[in-house]
Amino acid sequence: MDLVIRNGTIYDGTGGAPCTGDIGIEGDTIAEVGRVAARGKREIDADGAIVTPGFIDLHTHFDGQATWDSYLAPSSHHGVTSLVMGNCGVGFAPARPGEAEHQWLIGLLEGVEDIPGTALAEGLPWDWESFPDYLDALARRRYAVDLGAQVPHAALRTYVMGRRGADAEAQASGEDIAAMRRLAREALEAGALGFTTSRTFVHRTRDGENIGTYRAPAEELLGVAGALADAGRGVMQLITDAYVTEDLAFRDAEIALVEAVARTIRRPLSFTVQQPDLAAGRWRELFDFVGRANAAGLDIKAQVAPRPIGVLLTHQGSLTPFIFCRAFQRTMRLPLAERVAALRDPALRATILAELRASREFLVGLDRWPWERMFPLSDPPDYEPSAADSVAALAAAQGVPADEYAYDYLLGDDGRAMLYCPLHNYVDGSLDVVREMLTFPHSLLALSDAGAHCGVICDASFPTTTLALWGRDRSRGEGLPLEFLVQRLTRRNAEQVGWLDRGLLRPGLLADVNVIDFDKLRCRAPHIVHDLPAGGRRLVQEADGYRCTVKRGTVTFENGKPTGELPGSLVRGTA
Repeated sequence: MDLVIRNGTIYDGTGGAPCTGDIGIEGDTIAEVGRVAARGKREIDADGAIVTPGFIDLHTHFDGQATWDSYLAPSSHHGVTSLVMGNCGVGFAPARPGEAEHQWLIGLLEGVEDIPGTALAEGLPWDWESFPDYLDALARRRYAVDLGAQVPHAALRTYVMGRRGADAEAQASGEDIAAMRRLAREALEAGALGFTTSRTFVHRTRDGENIGTYRAPAEELLGVAGALADAGRGVMQLITDAYVTEDLAFRDAEIALVEAVARTIRRPLSFTVQQPDLAAGRWRELFDFVGRANAAGLDIKAQVAPRPIGVLLTHQGSLTPFIFCRAFQRTMRLPLAERVAALRDPALRATILAELRASREFLVGLDRWPWERMFPLSDPPDYEPSAADSVAALAAAQGVPADEYAYDYLLGDDGRAMLYCPLHNYVDGSLDVVREMLTFPHSLLALSDAGAHCGVICDASFPTTTLALWGRDRSRGEGLPLEFLVQRLTRRNAEQVGWLDRGLLRPGLLADVNVIDFDKLRCRAPHIVHDLPAGGRRLVQEADGYRCTVKRGTVTFENGKPTGELPGSLVRGTA
């Protein structure tokens, strides 16, 4: 054997009970599972560790980063060996030649996904025009993981319609729809994994405009998505405001549209479901719809997260509670040390706090700043914090207003301190709702948004949280069986996109494997680095406990450190 992993507790990805045994690997393929008699050219002792298939992340935004970065961190730091990008209808292909067209797409991703525009402007090589060209450009690179790409509606719309396509009020003509459908089918036949779109008010360009697909009528969406039926392959992914709306008529219209798309394409379809403060019970109604749809023979699933969708508030990043205060905004272009010095001035502090108290601008989806749902970030992070640890409670214990406590706390560690604010999936201050979402028969564990929200969210660590929190550490409610969690991170996600050659530890399948010291498995605290092109900023997060990650039979990470091997590549869709 080329590689043998011995004496591990094997969670094979089926959801069945674990067993103790070996994994024998020849080339990039699993040759034996159980007791392997043959010796390996290299052997890894997994005694005391768990052994799982490599994790599969269905919801990332590495579309730009994949053109310059072979490691696609931080996902690869958390046992991910295969990932899917091009979600939510945004991406960089197709793209007509020319700086103006390129700058518009950069502005779109900068606004929608908080990816620094300067990094994209310097990093993107633009050695493509069509989506098949883009796939070919990716295929020329090597990676520590495998990746697949989906066709984004927003880029496709502007490619066909020009600047009209960027206007959410502009209507696509019959010719426009036919052209988009033809190009989408061309992309699918070249290896795109699917087609994606966005219908949420949260997704806006750098200039604050709604994304062009925001209210695309049924004729357009059904027409373009019909390319999946034409090609007989691919999946559909979308985000809609149905989960956040308080308008019941709008909810019903969006549900009807999602069902119509599923009936048209007759292919797997998934969409985002979260629990916001507004319409906190809407997710249950959407789950009821998904259940009925599957009973009727439609393949519709809800993409859910294993913890709150939370933002990180820090002077190093993109967001603080004071972001809308004009006096604070005047400090934002200063280097961090100078900004911290300025913010420590008592007069400026008083001015900013007065502005904050008079302001009516808050985070999207909130009608106030939720001091009771902001928490000092610990290391390792606590992703189910209690009310007693909130800014509101800590401030009350010190006898000071919560906004003053937050102001002073964020100046700690020379401005590097962070507050964690769970925005979605934390209405009642616990993860009980998330547990219901994870155990729903028609949900997918996804929504990491890895590669995006570089200065405000760091959810690429979802796989580590899934195992450590739900499989071991949860103290404020029931956990979940480890074999169930591994299956949700591996084979279930692989099947969603037709990757039937991975996600299980079975002979004949790809040798994508994690060896994990489960007792030591934990996320470290996120931190800011400036390693994007042009010195661009992003949040990264490491983990403890990953003894090694194997991609296609090659060890790519040992004890959290890359080995330098890059056996991964673009994976084109075939089904």
